[in-house]
Amino acid sequence: MKTDTPRPIHLKNYKPSDYLIDTIELDVSLHPEKTRVKSRIKIRPNPLSKATGAPLRLDGQNLSLERVAIGGKKLNKSSYRLTKNGLTIPKVPNRKFTLEITTTCSPEANKSLSGLYRSQGIYCTQCEPQGFRRITYYLDRPDVLAIFKTRLEADKKDVPVLLSNGNLVKSGALKGGKRHYAVWHDPHPKPAYLFALVGGKLTCVRDKFTTKSRRKVDLRIYVEPGKQDRCAWAMDSLKRAMQWDEKRFGREYDLDIFMIVAVSDFNMGAMENKGLNIFNDKLILARPDTASDNDYASIEAVIAHEYFHNWTGNRITCRDWFQLCLKEGLTVFRDQEFTADTRERTVERIRSVRALKTQQFPEDNGPLAHPVRPASYIEINNFYTATVYEKGAELCRMIQTFVGRKGFRKGMDLYFERHDGEAATVEDFIGAMADANRIDLGQFMLWYEQAGTPELVCSLSYNRQKREACLSIEQICPPTPAQPKKKPVHLPLRCGLLSANGQDIDLVLDNGEPVRDGVLDIRRRTQTFTFQNVPSKPVPSLLRTFSAPVRLTLSLSDHDLEFLMANDSDPFNRWQASQSYATRIIIQMTEAIRQGKTSRKGAPFVKALGATLCDPTLDPAYKAEFLKLPSESDIAREIGTNVDPEAIHNARESLRSRVGHELHDLLVELYDTNAVKGRYSPNAKQAGQRALRTVSLALLAAAGTEPDFERLVRHYWRAKNMTDQMGALLILTHLQIPERETIFQDFYDRWQDDHLVLDKWFALQAISSLSETLDVVKKLKEHPRFSMKTPNKVRAVIGTFASSNPLHFNRADGQGYDFVAKSILELDGFNPQIAARITAVFKSWRMLGPKRQRQAKKALKSIASHKGLSKDTYEIVTKTLG
Repeated sequence: MKTDTPRPIHLKNYKPSDYLIDTIELDVSLHPEKTRVKSRIKIRPNPLSKATGAPLRLDGQNLSLERVAIGGKKLNKSSYRLTKNGLTIPKVPNRKFTLEITTTCSPEANKSLSGLYRSQGIYCTQCEPQGFRRITYYLDRPDVLAIFKTRLEADKKDVPVLLSNGNLVKSGALKGGKRHYAVWHDPHPKPAYLFALVGGKLTCVRDKFTTKSRRKVDLRIYVEPGKQDRCAWAMDSLKRAMQWDEKRFGREYDLDIFMIVAVSDFNMGAMENKGLNIFNDKLILARPDTASDNDYASIEAVIAHEYFHNWTGNRITCRDWFQLCLKEGLTVFRDQEFTADTRERTVERIRSVRALKTQQFPEDNGPLAHPVRPASYIEINNFYTATVYEKGAELCRMIQTFVGRKGFRKGMDLYFERHDGEAATVEDFIGAMADANRIDLGQFMLWYEQAGTPELVCSLSYNRQKREACLSIEQICPPTPAQPKKKPVHLPLRCGLLSANGQDIDLVLDNGEPVRDGVLDIRRRTQTFTFQNVPSKPVPSLLRTFSAPVRLTLSLSDHDLEFLMANDSDPFNRWQASQSYATRIIIQMTEAIRQGKTSRKGAPFVKALGATLCDPTLDPAYKAEFLKLPSESDIAREIGTNVDPEAIHNARESLRSRVGHELHDLLVELYDTNAVKGRYSPNAKQAGQRALRTVSLALLAAAGTEPDFERLVRHYWRAKNMTDQMGALLILTHLQIPERETIFQDFYDRWQDDHLVLDKWFALQAISSLSETLDVVKKLKEHPRFSMKTPNKVRAVIGTFASSNPLHFNRADGQGYDFVAKSILELDGFNPQIAARITAVFKSWRMLGPKRQRQAKKALKSIASHKGLSKDTYEIVTKTLG
């Protein structure tokens, strides 16, 4: 191994910090090129550390050190050591002492957007996970919690607003009147990653919230001037989230003020800094003419997510970064529950499971597979993954399935009681759940320790004479990198048996015990359950509500799937039956295409789909989900080996066309009858109607007749909101019709000065299935309004092309891979975090056919061999190649 090869950090090597910090006072004098930071830190030896008299090692990067003092006495250079990654003081007092450090940094030069940076004239910070070390030398680790007091100073004209964590203590003008200051105090101890400051020309939208204890909280959203009219939905979402958390989990907000700042250049979606959340502005700003229903829903969910972190992440933080799922998985579960309670639960469950299968299942099935709690990492930025977030949320959901909603609340109450103000571990959380509910969750811990997606291979037999149905289950835990052998995990399997008349059969085991809530307790590698008093051969409905994040293998005939589509009382499984049926047909059609044959399969599926759409009891949003065929990536995942993305695309388009033709009149009726009358609202009802209209419109366009194209064009020109405009554009981007260019130009002319809407214009072209798309994407990268320094633009063009256009990213000639690889290397020089995340799109390259595998491997090797590659991208590319 080369000496400069990045070395992994291991969970097993965790040890407490040798020192703790009680308080830190920061004095930050903001300047674009030379911001000066003075810190006064009260430090003491950690009684849990065994290294008495250990050197004090502080993290720090890209800083210029001006002064170090202990107890007011300045240290000479021989008393400390400086490296590119930190400051070490070999000898410090073996008692409480005060350390003073003065450093400078350049926010303007910081293009990584980690630490303190300046963009669009606004000073901003991003300290999670390890950005605070770019602000000053510090013990930058999550298990060191301190009380922060922050004084900010800046030019009053250029930076009229100065914000930091906690409550505002005082503010005013400095002598001479050109500069001013503000002092903020956060009374709650926190790790450095939750520190934040913002300074710039911002306007404020204000509101109030009254907590259940009748305390008034000042709510503020800061945005760039002129954008105040786009904050109403974000503010409304915040207030509803605060109220929901009080009701559902008994958690009340704990400061006098809660602030959100929206910035345009941000590596993440949002950040839960205590009392001062910083958001990517696309997750705050919304108006009916600029934001779609999906945008409104994302804003609602992310606002809730970051607010919920106040308790699950801030008040209780994680001991080390290996415990990241403790705050992120749990908080994703909480925001999913909020959305389900706010909107339509089944539809939201469908959307979250679709995202899990699209993003996390491939991660679990490839070279980047890792446990929900990783055992090691090279760069922690690379573990903000679907496994940690979405799969982590599924583990919380399984616990709630075991203990019920009330039991989960009991466990949460005990968790807060035991660990408020602490840096906790997964074991602390699981221990609270187990103790509160008197349940053994020891085996369940394997979910946090083992990577991969378990598979349940199930079979159902029926004994007519005994009137018994026997369900046999084999649990298979496939090998993953560094984990060739796995133990069976503990999971809940929610199930039902349907009689010939479509009714659920009461589930009673052969020992006379009823199956509570239809949930079977799965613990062993093989298990058999025998149900008594089953009057006729049933049709099984397994994994209802997607009760565990597993792959289900169950032999069901086409007729069984049609029966479940029409009769399953579990609406999630009713939808899943449709998806499974469509997947089966598209795979068969794909194979026929690869053999040069024509397949006309699908007539019974289309008929069953039509019957479902005619059911008057079903919600429009649910019908819209039913009409969405599995994606090309879904089909590729199910095929698994020797994947041909072009054949999959053609097969799926063929089935879409068939649905459009054979259900034409019904789709026209759905389109016409779901037109929304009156004023726009992003509420679930209206959004569901618009979603059903859009998917109907898309299938009608797939039929390919001139009247259908004319309807689509009219839809765009008559649109009165962004949802309807985007609905038309998402269809038009794939069609080579004369009006396409005119409409895309019209959209650009209208919105070229609005960076958020312009990102939609970029992304719409990057997902196109038309043959010239790669050339178009290359031109977009050179567009005067595109910048590689702006993460949202990079995600809109390069990220969208790589992750959402499998047809052209996986071009047989390898040009899609080559374009993305070169873009990754360009990004890696100044923003390795974004570069590494895009590199992860190659994670499924080994599923492809031989020719595409060779091309993908060539692109990956070009990245891996690049001189000076960041450790972020190095970790992803070497694992992907491995």
